[in-house]
Amino acid sequence: MRITCLPAILALLAGPALAQDVSVGIGKDLPRVTITTDAGPVEISRIQDPAHEISGEWARTSRPCPDFCIQPMVAAEGVTTIGELELLAMLQDPEAVVVDSRTPDWFQGGTIPGAISIPYTQMTDELARLGCEIDFDGWDCTDARPVALFCNGIWCGQSPTAIRAMIAAGYPAERIFWYRGGMQVWRLLGLTVAGGQG
Repeated sequence: MRITCLPAILALLAGPALAQDVSVGIGKDLPRVTITTDAGPVEISRIQDPAHEISGEWARTSRPCPDFCIQPMVAAEGVTTIGELELLAMLQDPEAVVVDSRTPDWFQGGTIPGAISIPYTQMTDELARLGCEIDFDGWDCTDARPVALFCNGIWCGQSPTAIRAMIAAGYPAERIFWYRGGMQVWRLLGLTVAGGQG
């Protein structure tokens, strides 16, 4: 799935123009997005305090490299790198899956609403959750679903590692999307963070 009809999808998501109670919207005509999760509907919006600042772990600008080196813009050949608006569109798409590929402790500390947890170290064991079927030669990913992966940010290599493992196991690269900004950029933009949901 290529996200080529994004403007039409975002127009459907937006509904009416920004409501009076929203001063910090996601986009000019997109005040908030409601997604469906296993736990019910969840509204994604931005923190309404224009003076809000991130702090703690998420405000850190420098982490030692290695291991925390800046990741390239493309995780693997054929994989599409996406931003927040494309990720929101995928969260609205019942065929797509959004995967938090971080370790469980990070997931439990807060994630993107609607994301499922599949740690990068277990990705090739969990491809059935993404539409693949086990066969005698490994995985048959003919019916693989569109999937977006993310981790902690542009310095985090967990998602790129998972993506490369998926492709090596037979997952079609053109059905993989990478939200490179990850949780650090998500939090920097003041977007809704949810508790972990298996």
